[in-house]
Amino acid sequence: MLLHVRLCGWACWCLFSGVFSVFSLQQRLTVSLNGKWRLSNSNGSLLLPAQVPGCVHSALQQQGYITDPYFRFNDVSYRWIALNNWTYTTTFTLSAELSVKQKVLLVFDGVDTVGSISLNGIALGKTYNMFCRYEQSSFSWDWGPSFPTMGLWKGVRLEAFDILQLVQVSSVPLYNDAFSQWRVQVELLIDAVQTARGQLTLSIPELDSEQTFQTHFNPGKTKSNFTILINTANQVKLWWPNGHGEQPFYRLTIRGFQDEFLIFSTESKVYFRTVELIQEPVVGSPGLSFYFRINGKPIFLKGSNWIPVHSFQDQVTPDVLKNLLQSAVDANMNALRVWGGGVYEQDLFYEICDELGIMVWQDFMFACAMYPTETDFIQTVREEVVQQVQRLKSHPSIIIWSGNNENEAALATDWFDIPASQRPKYIRDYVMLYVDNIKKVVQEEDQSRPFLVSSPTNGAESEQEGWVAENPYDPHYGDVHFYSYILDCWDWRTFPRTRFASEYGFQSWPSFSTLQPVSIKEDWSYGSNFTSHRQHHEDGNQQMILQAALHFHLPNATDPLKRFTDTLYITQVMQAQCVKTQTEFYRRSRSEIIEGKGHTMGALYWQLNDIWQAPSWSSIEFGGKWKMLHYFAQSFFAAVLPVAFEEDDTLFIYAISDLSRDLKLRVNVFSWTELDPVCTLNSSMLLVPGGSAVAVFKQPVATLLAGCGNCTRLTCLLTFQLEDDSSQQGPTDHHFLCSPKDAQGLRRPNITVSIDFYSEMTLHSDSVAPFVWLDVGNIPGRFSSNGFLMVSRNRTVDFTAWRPTSVAELTASLTITSLRDIY
Repeated sequence: MLLHVRLCGWACWCLFSGVFSVFSLQQRLTVSLNGKWRLSNSNGSLLLPAQVPGCVHSALQQQGYITDPYFRFNDVSYRWIALNNWTYTTTFTLSAELSVKQKVLLVFDGVDTVGSISLNGIALGKTYNMFCRYEQSSFSWDWGPSFPTMGLWKGVRLEAFDILQLVQVSSVPLYNDAFSQWRVQVELLIDAVQTARGQLTLSIPELDSEQTFQTHFNPGKTKSNFTILINTANQVKLWWPNGHGEQPFYRLTIRGFQDEFLIFSTESKVYFRTVELIQEPVVGSPGLSFYFRINGKPIFLKGSNWIPVHSFQDQVTPDVLKNLLQSAVDANMNALRVWGGGVYEQDLFYEICDELGIMVWQDFMFACAMYPTETDFIQTVREEVVQQVQRLKSHPSIIIWSGNNENEAALATDWFDIPASQRPKYIRDYVMLYVDNIKKVVQEEDQSRPFLVSSPTNGAESEQEGWVAENPYDPHYGDVHFYSYILDCWDWRTFPRTRFASEYGFQSWPSFSTLQPVSIKEDWSYGSNFTSHRQHHEDGNQQMILQAALHFHLPNATDPLKRFTDTLYITQVMQAQCVKTQTEFYRRSRSEIIEGKGHTMGALYWQLNDIWQAPSWSSIEFGGKWKMLHYFAQSFFAAVLPVAFEEDDTLFIYAISDLSRDLKLRVNVFSWTELDPVCTLNSSMLLVPGGSAVAVFKQPVATLLAGCGNCTRLTCLLTFQLEDDSSQQGPTDHHFLCSPKDAQGLRRPNITVSIDFYSEMTLHSDSVAPFVWLDVGNIPGRFSSNGFLMVSRNRTVDFTAWRPTSVAELTASLTITSLRDIY
């Protein structure tokens, strides 16, 4: 049999799928049609082998018709690919065993995008938009390239059966407070050839819960719901976010019988947890709270925003996903927001988040645009929402559904210059799409977690104002997105004291080792055409330099390559210090209300990962290498953290703790010229309640310095840490009393290093060294610490390589840069 899939160029990105999950069933045959297909363009001048799953760009690169699409200016050079129509073709033989089945399905799990499908010359159907939008990641963003992709980016297969098949199963635990009882709501999607009667047994053996139901299924696809009551509710082990407990699960077994014969059997995981979004009056404030309560416990969300990992989704491997998500956990994150301009991630993403305790704020795929409300479009959106919610609602990691990214704000603040006479129509369309349809469908499909119409939003207050608030950025309500690249990021007063910060950040460039494979020598300067082309944020390159120049001397090496690499370094220093300052401000604002604002309960910076090798807001470079920001995140997201800031020339230090124990503060005052503290201050023991931020130190800076010999703001700096009776708790933090560019006594540290067989690096420094950066080039791996302030003569750092290496290779590749080394 001859199967054709013809794809139209420059179409919207969408999915066509009859089945999202496949289970092992008796009496059903599955034949994969993945593997080698043939790919041709519209006039037949190109005919080449292609892999499925895959896309046109990947096939052309694999066969040598194009080079790396990410190389230099290839995103422009290869625009012709998206302007063509492409056809995937394969042949297969229908076996006798399969052909006698009563029902045979041809299943496409992912077609990108608008196309037609034919078999032996007979048209079978067309693929239309399942999640279609005017802007999304494949059409570029301010952090990514434009690659409108086409292809069979997920699997293709034949499925054949005689009686019925189990298409999908989902399970959602629900807790009844009144009866202190858990129940598991199990939903089955069954495809039956004809009316089928039988018996269904659902069991969770570890909880000694089993129930049997007599049931019947009508011809075609039907959805049925069943409930398992948990009699031992007090014995249920709960799923907790990272840092708050474990992530245990239970096995749910589902078996179907007909005439006492087993016709299907499957197992899935069940995690028990409750989630609430609390919006209620706040004492001392005119607004409403906005925080998440997991299993009855208020949780501060610490994390970032997730964008698509690659322009070509067929190239996103399990190892890449695991590395990125493990990197989030290793930086003490407990939450990620899957941004609404990208993709609904593959199942493995959510499975890993379940296992690691990463809470997921899941946007629907609508971002920064006004969308149509024609009947056909609304219908495809409803189908999209149903299928995605059914696919994903079993995952405890997903704690909220959000309708869109920034579309309420776009309407409220008139991003698109909508004439006043047409504004009511746009608002009606907005409400029709996100409230009357998406919200309604989500609440019909899933009662276990909250739904938010947009982000940012005033939440309940936006609803009171007709779903589009006058000011969706009001810090007294909901969540806030905030960016400011011109104001001094070291001044915490420039940041909004919001209830929840779901987007904020600063750009930096990736490391030279990340840029080198996609560039050539003439590109290696900050003013080159390459660096300009890779920057998709207006004035972004200039903004980074201007922000860095507020506090640092800019690189001035005479060697062009060193000047370029030093500039990459200073942008990472700037980004790390800026996001540190802003995040620490949000974390210390959790327990107080000042001028009616505060009780901040979330900090999700923009963004975690990169889609290509370019400047962006990410803390992890394309390929998995940690930027300085991600090493800083390990500290500023720690469970116990001391935070310093100044107000009216007075130094305050707050203790932030997820623990409940007595802590004391130790403050070390250093001179820029010496590696021994000028003086050390110790506080008395103080109870720091768990889940709080409390002031543990307050003193005028002048008084503090007067007690430390000849210290001035220009000659000294501070480090400080929290301790209990036995040891240090949390990281050591630092506070600069002046801009490092004004520091008196800052010298070149002349850092030397020795590396042992176990990749342990022992550093020796002659003087205080800010922002010490270790880099081993293209050797993939991670340091135990990096970008640190070195205030000791010796320091040991471990390097974990992701491939075999040697002391000789590490020694040859290692470079060490500190702030004083770049000018």
